[in-house]
Amino acid sequence: MTQRRYFGTDGIRGRVGDEPITPGTILKLGWAVGTVLGQRNPGRNRVLIGKDTRVSGYLLESALEAGLAAAGVDISLLGPMPTPGIAYLTRSSRAEAGVVVSASHNPYEDNGIKFFSPEGTKLPDELEFAIEAAMDEPLRTVSAARLGKAARFTDAAGRYIEYCKNTIPHRTTLDGLTIVLDCANGAAYHIAPSVFSELGARVIPMANHPDGFNINDRCGSTETDALQKAVVANAADVGVALDGDGDRVILVDAKGERIDGDQLLYIMSTARRLAGNLGGGVVGTQMSNLGLEHALTAQGIAFRRAAVGDRYVLSALVEEGWRLGGESSGHIICLDKSTTGDGIIAALEVLAVMTAGGKPLSELKSAMAMYPQVMVNVPVPNGQAGNGRMDIQSAGCVRDAIQAAEAELAGRGRVLLRPSGTEPVVRVMVEGESAEQVERITRYLADAVRSAAASS
Repeated sequence: MTQRRYFGTDGIRGRVGDEPITPGTILKLGWAVGTVLGQRNPGRNRVLIGKDTRVSGYLLESALEAGLAAAGVDISLLGPMPTPGIAYLTRSSRAEAGVVVSASHNPYEDNGIKFFSPEGTKLPDELEFAIEAAMDEPLRTVSAARLGKAARFTDAAGRYIEYCKNTIPHRTTLDGLTIVLDCANGAAYHIAPSVFSELGARVIPMANHPDGFNINDRCGSTETDALQKAVVANAADVGVALDGDGDRVILVDAKGERIDGDQLLYIMSTARRLAGNLGGGVVGTQMSNLGLEHALTAQGIAFRRAAVGDRYVLSALVEEGWRLGGESSGHIICLDKSTTGDGIIAALEVLAVMTAGGKPLSELKSAMAMYPQVMVNVPVPNGQAGNGRMDIQSAGCVRDAIQAAEAELAGRGRVLLRPSGTEPVVRVMVEGESAEQVERITRYLADAVRSAAASS
């Protein structure tokens, strides 16, 4: 098998009730995972399951549990837990795999399944292919004597809280800082406030009362307007916005200005370089702002672009032997601290830089000039983006539009069109020296994509 049918760039994701996010398919997926684990590691295997706060998590968690138990696998239930916390606990508790029930920054109507290996990393391609092959086999339940059992994982939240706190120097505190903390009504709602307050900060939490439906709803790292206003209104030093599953973070400075993942990477990498622990260069993505590349180059820091997606950033870090990488969306990987993107850990590192130097966030970001950048998501019919991936750029009108846009930018900007791996959209990104020019070219390219999608 060379073509995935279920797995995308970040696990399996979709609208609840539509394939593959249905009880029957997810039950079969759990059985397939358990079967593959049993074939590769004979004996009694154990898998952790954690989830975010969307209402469908109960349904999908139960379906996975039934499928895994039918394959003879024991299950440890974590309850609501940030994705990076599940990766950490999978590794530290010596489980054979970790499962995340989450659709990250998507609305509550969506959900998905992600997997972690025993090392706390995403599953390798060959294992995903093996799981998909097993999905085609008839489900055979093991004997009653070998059925898996499920139990609640004791103090999962407490263990992860202590792990996060220990990723910054033990003498570092957040005393004197006032932090407005947007938990996105997601998986970190009961964890993130404790991490920052136990380190000494005055924490003003918001979006920390999930009801199953309000995850990422006008809050979190994708919609920071309310947080920006709250930081100014409360005269806070900083705002921290996580996403629904806690692997992304966006910060807000005391002026109410948004600090994205590219700016966070700049702050973290330059501080690490001064401390002598950068450990090589920095990995960004095709979406990383040109300003980041230019600012790092001026500091003598190597920079490499990977394909969009945390698995590609991680792969590039491993290839280079580097430690720090991420995406403008706020998905930051500190490979010396975590095996996956972790919003809390990335925020803590930036806050530690602030307290160590006594500088506000606005000053730390000021040395990096951002190029005007605009990105729009152009909806396309299912099957033209995500797993289906029609090559929208092969359409003549889109190809001609790209060539015209690049000619106008004349090497002083960038154009990028790519299908989303998680949503039925094509992302159109343009950046350059002039905000007016960038916005106009973005509209032009988006119209070309809409025209191509409508005629296909």
